[in-house]
Amino acid sequence: MMEYIIRKMEKKDINAVQEVAKTSWNATYDGIIPLKIQESFLNSAYNDEMMLKRLDVSSLYVAEKNGKIVGFANFSPLKDEGIVELGAIYLYPENQGKGIGTALLEEGIKNINGAKSVYISVEKENEIGTNFYRAKGFQVVSEFDDNLEGHITKMFRMALYI
Repeated sequence: MMEYIIRKMEKKDINAVQEVAKTSWNATYDGIIPLKIQESFLNSAYNDEMMLKRLDVSSLYVAEKNGKIVGFANFSPLKDEGIVELGAIYLYPENQGKGIGTALLEEGIKNINGAKSVYISVEKENEIGTNFYRAKGFQVVSEFDDNLEGHITKMFRMALYI
């Protein structure tokens, strides 16, 4: 049994979360999204200023194992009609498939009162992600093309109805 705790993210966790995001993105999108575009996206979406803003306006949770952050999840505030956007669940690759992502997802949903559905946009070729969300009961509701720093990605819009 793997010992880990899920807790709310704090300012002191920013560097560790940035490292998880980078490592996870590089592993997940190798061969799908060019490295230069990954780096450009990560620098804009996960820089210190953006992380402080995320902490301020959204719900962030970290998974900690032996005092080290191994994953995190980012949920939007509750929107109209009880909709919540799941911005990210990222884990170090060696910590995937051990129930940590599920625990992060459940913690986020549990703490958002009035949530009726959770939506996520996930890269179609990200099989680890799409398989994870399908296993948790998410359904593909639409497909769209996204322009990520000039690179067109094929996306699934997935929803979980609570």
